[in-house]
Amino acid sequence: MIGKRRAVFLDRDGTINIEKDYLHKIEDFEFIPGAPEAIKRLKDAGFLVIVVSNQSGVGRGYFDEQAVERLHRYLQSELAGHNTLIDAFYFCPHHPEKGIGNYKIVCDCRKGAPGMLLQAAIDYNIDLSRSFMVGDKLADIEAAENAGCQPILILTGYGQREKQKMIKDKVDVCPDLAAAVKAILIVDELR
Repeated sequence: MIGKRRAVFLDRDGTINIEKDYLHKIEDFEFIPGAPEAIKRLKDAGFLVIVVSNQSGVGRGYFDEQAVERLHRYLQSELAGHNTLIDAFYFCPHHPEKGIGNYKIVCDCRKGAPGMLLQAAIDYNIDLSRSFMVGDKLADIEAAENAGCQPILILTGYGQREKQKMIKDKVDVCPDLAAAVKAILIVDELR
């Protein structure tokens, strides 16, 4: 189903906020410089902004789903101070090998699978072919390609390391979220 709305899907850790392994405590949250302003630019340009994040720390038993949701509420309250908000948050709590209990499954929501993006497209009437996915890992690139979005790898978080693993030269690479948003807005203007 092709929707009418455009979206930019954002990974969370290493893209919006400074990468801290298994981030779940509010006091450890820090925006990457320029991220709130970049999100506001996307919103002002008419894009939905949707966070899609693998949170295997839940599946591994390090923290619970409520901790993820608390952090997302905090992120929203911080963005409100910049006169912007995220439209929706999706996260995958599973891990196929290291998950415990019901979280140890192969699912369609863990990026590089496209499940979170596909669900958001249904929930928000999104045209994936006119949408983008920005993240710092190859799993973000794979999820975008599998969903039919245009991927952008950024070099914050794990991006520098992940860039070395890339086989394709066709993926756009930007230094950070602010630069990725600038590129998205140029492409959007040309469409």
